[in-house]
Formats: sequence, C-alpha cells, structure tokens
Amino acid sequence: MSIDSTWVTLSHDAARALLAAHTEGNPRVVVSTDLNRTRSEVELCAEGVHFPGGLFLAWAQIERIAEDKTGCYRCTVEGVEKIQRFSEATQRVYTLYPTTGAPTLLISGVPMHRIKGVDPRQDTLNKLRALGRIHGRVLDTCTGLGYTALEAARYAEHVITIELDPAVHEIIRQNPWSCMLFETPNITALIGDSAELIETFAEGSFDFILHDPPMFTLAGELYSLDFYRQLHRVLRRGGRLFHYIGNPESKSGATVTRGVVRRLTEAGFRNVQPRPQAFGLIAFK
Repeated sequence: MSIDSTWVTLSHDAARALLAAHTEGNPRVVVSTDLNRTRSEVELCAEGVHFPGGLFLAWAQIERIAEDKTGCYRCTVEGVEKIQRFSEATQRVYTLYPTTGAPTLLISGVPMHRIKGVDPRQDTLNKLRALGRIHGRVLDTCTGLGYTALEAARYAEHVITIELDPAVHEIIRQNPWSCMLFETPNITALIGDSAELIETFAEGSFDFILHDPPMFTLAGELYSLDFYRQLHRVLRRGGRLFHYIGNPESKSGATVTRGVVRRLTEAGFRNVQPRPQAFGLIAFK
C-alpha cells in the first residue's frame, strides 16, 4: 500500500535533520517522512520545507516536532498533530513513540514492544520465529499496532486479530508501518475483549495462536486459567501457541513465567518451552 502523499509523519530525528540542513544552508536533504520506512528528498527554503506531494511546513512547525523526543506527528495542510489518543473506554493514553526503526505504542507511558537493543519490527519477527513456519489460520489475541498480524498474514491463509480499544485502531490508521492492516484482504481486525470473543470461535479453529497481552497488571484476565482453557479449545490438535511474557531474567518476569507455565499445563497444553530470545513461551496441543 502506498502512503497518501498529502501527509507526512515526522519524529524528532527527522525534524532535527531538517533543521541541521537548513542551518548549513543546504537547499535539499534526504530524510524519512514516514518514520524510517523510506527516505525522500525534500526542498528547504527560508520559510520552511517543501515535501513531495506538495505539503509545506514552516520552520516553527518543524521546531515544535524537533523538541519532542517522545512523539510522532502527522503533518497535513490542516496542521501538525501529535499521534496520541485518550480513551474514554479504558481511561488510558495511547501514544505513538518513535524508535530507530518502526515506532512502538505507549499505553499510559508503558511501551508495548522491546526497544532496548532491538526495535519493534525485530521484536515482532522474534515472536513469529518462535512459532516456526506459519500457515493456515492464525489468531492474534492483542492487535496492538498490528505488526504481528501483518507479518503473520504474509504466510497465513487468514489472520484474525483482536483489539480491545477503538482508540488503538485510530493510532494504527495514522502509523505508516501499520495503516495497511485494514486493507490486507486476509486479515480480519476485530474490536472487543479477547476473553469474551474467544468464546465465539469454534473448537480447533486455529493452527497458530499469538498471545501478546499487555503486562499482567493491565490485563490479568488474559493470564487466567479460564482464558488459557479457551486458547487450548480453539487451537487445533498439533497447533502451537506463542505467549509473550517479558524479560524472563527479571524478577517479575520470572514470577509471571512460573505461573503461566503452571496454568498452561493445567489448561491442557503440553511441552511448554521457554523462548528467551522472544521473551516468551511456546506450547503445543
């Protein structure tokens, strides 16, 4: 999918590169206008920056973006807007947060991907590789920014991905790395509570399940025995589950892991194995 050229998405890194080029007197500079997906040449003048597609931003707008190290900005002819939403449903603030690669999502300040020593795209690839070769039908229990669903859809027959909060879908639509989620024909993106929606799926519906919930304190029901029993029910015999937990070497990660292993086993999963590189576990039915 091509990104609409009438808008660009900038973070502080790109904005600072533009300001530095302007200070040096350069009439043109190559920067990313879509949060590190691609790079484009833009034209600089005394008043501001001319982007491909005709968008113009004044230097005051560029300076505003350069001052914010934690934000990503959607820039259109109407103005510059930080990609951030407050959800009335969950009373949480969702913010698109820039990294050296794909952005991550902050939920009330907590990043939803690993960003130390690995970028969110590599984090996503690690999770999928833990499952082995993807095929058939896949359930992604927590959409987040949609990276997992999009990557799985490259190999799967069909992916169903579930997101609790409509505000997150609004963020996805403004993220150049994931806005194609809603235009990928073999992805069905649902809004709802995974703990409730999973009961509507038939037994043995999925070949693979990717379970990447928020931390335990934010979504304890997605770590419960009842939910794990539902995961086991909808997974076909011989299917595989990947369960993201977090750093297994941290005190909290080790504690959560022990409880998860015990409940997965009690729910009927077999051969529950650690996948430390992916910060999670794999289990079989």
